[in-house]
Amino acid sequence: MFHNRLKTILFAIAALGLICGGVLWLAGIADLAAWVWTAGVLPILAALIFDIARSLAKGEIGLDIVAALSMSAALIFGETLAAAVVALMYAGGTFLESFAEGRAWREMQSLLSRVARTATLYRDGLLQEVPLEEIIPNDLLLIRQGEVAPVDGTLESAQAMLDQAALTGEAMPVRLARGMQVMSGVTNAGAAFNLRTTRPEADSTYAGIVRLVEVAQKSKAPMARLADRYSMLFLAVTVALATAAWWFTGDPIRAVAVLVVATPCPLILAVPAALVAGLSRAARLGVLIKGAKPLEAMARITTLIVDKTGTLTIGHPQLVSITSKGAFGDAEILRLAASLDQASQHPVAEAVVAAAQSRGARLSVPTEVIEAPGEGLAGVVDGRRVVVGGTKFVAAQIGLAASDEIPQVAGAVLVAVAVDGKPAGQLVMADALRSGTAELLAGLRRNGVARIVLATGDRSAVAEVVTHGLGLDAVHADLSPDDKLRLVLSEREGGPVMMVGDGVNDAPALAAADVGVAMGARGAAASAEAADVVLLVDRLDRLLAGILVARGARRIAVQSVVAGIGLSVAGMVAAAFGYLTPVQGAVLQEVIDVAVILNALRALRIEPGRTAKMAGRDDTGQATTLHGLAS
Repeated sequence: MFHNRLKTILFAIAALGLICGGVLWLAGIADLAAWVWTAGVLPILAALIFDIARSLAKGEIGLDIVAALSMSAALIFGETLAAAVVALMYAGGTFLESFAEGRAWREMQSLLSRVARTATLYRDGLLQEVPLEEIIPNDLLLIRQGEVAPVDGTLESAQAMLDQAALTGEAMPVRLARGMQVMSGVTNAGAAFNLRTTRPEADSTYAGIVRLVEVAQKSKAPMARLADRYSMLFLAVTVALATAAWWFTGDPIRAVAVLVVATPCPLILAVPAALVAGLSRAARLGVLIKGAKPLEAMARITTLIVDKTGTLTIGHPQLVSITSKGAFGDAEILRLAASLDQASQHPVAEAVVAAAQSRGARLSVPTEVIEAPGEGLAGVVDGRRVVVGGTKFVAAQIGLAASDEIPQVAGAVLVAVAVDGKPAGQLVMADALRSGTAELLAGLRRNGVARIVLATGDRSAVAEVVTHGLGLDAVHADLSPDDKLRLVLSEREGGPVMMVGDGVNDAPALAAADVGVAMGARGAAASAEAADVVLLVDRLDRLLAGILVARGARRIAVQSVVAGIGLSVAGMVAAAFGYLTPVQGAVLQEVIDVAVILNALRALRIEPGRTAKMAGRDDTGQATTLHGLAS
């Protein structure tokens, strides 16, 4: 943040120096104007030299050297106005980059500010909110419904219903009994329970994953700025022309003019302008990209690794199908089951109620309800005796033989329903794929993603069932956070890799990938913090929209660079032959800057929906559409 503020201050100094010097020059005080222009240039030049020295220490050479040479030469030979113009252009380019990074940082802080850093502790017979750092082994914590376990511990209550999707990738909640281990990072999906801590926060499962994230981030190869990829060639041409102009004419001012015209403002300004415009366009589509470098990397992705639970799938149980028996139709079975399930806080029961309400069912108030936690309910709905729950529970309630039970389906939960002592049907609940997933993956392949791989902590059988028919190149299941990290590192050997996930267990892999993408709307804070890109809306189709915007912005940036360099080289040749003075060269460079910046700002109008239609054609030659991409 300090670095970004410094860039803002330097830009203000350069602008103020140029303006104040211009006023003095117009007033006829040329000598004082020259001193003011020099004063405005020196801080920018000092900061530039410091950055160059730091880059050279790392073995990196960038276009900043050309800017430093032009400013230095202009000051040495008394062309202070030209130096001031160059300083303003350079400071303006770095300011644009810092503006984009600062905006992304602020939005991330807003996103992460909702993360709880306290826990509810039993102390002296009272409940107290204490910072996580104060928790020690053997403390007794209260974990309310919907809260995340902050540390590892053992269950002190009779039972607990936990959502472990963020850690293990298993979409369905699990039921734990007294004395069983509870990992930090799991969410309480049922009634409040007591947790006896076994480790301090710093040694918890969650903290271990965070440390793994830090290691992964350090292992990520640094990305070079787009502009710097042209630096060596442009630097060589510039030095050669300036030297030749001075050598053959004996006039150092010609060399200064060449250097001023050669100031890489098209690169320094056009590239950040295009990328910042792309960042802004992506943000309006719900895709938060944390800076220009991730956007550049996003445009070059060839391999996609994607998590299952909460990413490819919705992340919670949904009604998939209804099997009815006897005299009851599907709608009535669902209405009776949902009416009784209103009395339960079990996630599956809540999903049944939500499914009935979404279909417009009028639910009745149940009476005489008896619940076996984690197994099912029995009660009276509209004068009928209704039993809802697992197949074993319902079978036992109505005296059904075990042989009459329907076997479980991989990746699904069967909710049996009995009415008046007879089987009425079953509700199939599963973590279903997001709508349009197949179309999305096809769109990604049409737009340059050659390899798509699934990486999940869920069981292999579930992963195979859920992803059947998607045409994935590989399916990896039963993965730990370490396993996902190793998979990313392995896939990176074949080209730039994007990893998409939403859970705590995805965070190390997100940090190690060339581009990590987190589902920020409902995902874990750790994944959002480790990622380079955050989808602010719970829609996976925004992933393709973000990629298309990134590629469009990068394409426009390259176009601006090529055009700007071409015009600059022409101006350098003219300056070498004496047709341009340093000040005229600075003015010409300004005209070139305006042209390339206006071209770069076209990135603000990128329409990913239209781009997708143009890029994706089926075998009949007809344009294919992707749901929800047009904005």
